[in-house]
Amino acid sequence: MTRSFLFVPADSERKLQKAADTGADALILDLEDAVVPDARPAARQRAADYIRGTDNVWVRINPIDTDDAGADLEAVMPAAPVGIVLPKPRSAAAAVQLSERLDRLEKQHGITAGATRIMALCTEHPAALFTLDGYVNATPRLHALSWGAEDLSVAVGAHANRDASGNWLPTFEMARSLCLLAAAAAEVTAIDTVFTDFHDRVGLVNFASNAYRDGFCGMLAIHPAQVEPINAAFTPSAEEIEHAHRIVALFADNPGLGTVGLDGKMVDRPHFLQAQRILRLAEQSGG
Repeated sequence: MTRSFLFVPADSERKLQKAADTGADALILDLEDAVVPDARPAARQRAADYIRGTDNVWVRINPIDTDDAGADLEAVMPAAPVGIVLPKPRSAAAAVQLSERLDRLEKQHGITAGATRIMALCTEHPAALFTLDGYVNATPRLHALSWGAEDLSVAVGAHANRDASGNWLPTFEMARSLCLLAAAAAEVTAIDTVFTDFHDRVGLVNFASNAYRDGFCGMLAIHPAQVEPINAAFTPSAEEIEHAHRIVALFADNPGLGTVGLDGKMVDRPHFLQAQRILRLAEQSGG
């Protein structure tokens, strides 16, 4: 299970050197927003060199309909990154287009066919919110959906995306929910967006805990200090694990029943499936 995805600007040698020791489950080398156009050629080479010596590295390329995206892929694919983060897609057609390019590049560089995964940032363009059902069966490469509030804010002309208490304003809460639902419909992982105030640990803990509660499996991070709280939030607690074991055991002992009683409450198949999910998460995170 990948709980934390840490963005690292691919043009920063200093940040790249520190990234592997942050404890992040995965790194996303950023060739898009974090890198100015003039710095991208050098950043691409630096990213490719880094991927060859590090496990579980993704790359955020530039939007697929740009020349930069082609240059990004040509540079990093020989190093075989785990996956590609796709920014600003208008629809799942962008993921299909990316997948077709990956088909060619994997064959060209002797990479196992289909090995390179895709994470789509599926709400950064307003039009994308009306097409999210298109990710269902779009491409076998699709591993995760995440979302972004900052680009969406700019696109709609919003002056803020949170209220005074730090809660998402309705437009952005809707985008978050649609991302979660689209991931569930496509049967891929849902990853919550970044928490931009990396000095606010209490706010981050609340944000990540709510994401776990709501059904997200992990979260994007923009600073190394955010990794540990995110990993903790997406690791089932001992109490959750114990309760899940009891539910699974109860159904195993009563195979002919669809509903059973536990601690004075009725539990049924949805509770059983959720218990199985918690135990898988715990196993994958070492819990």
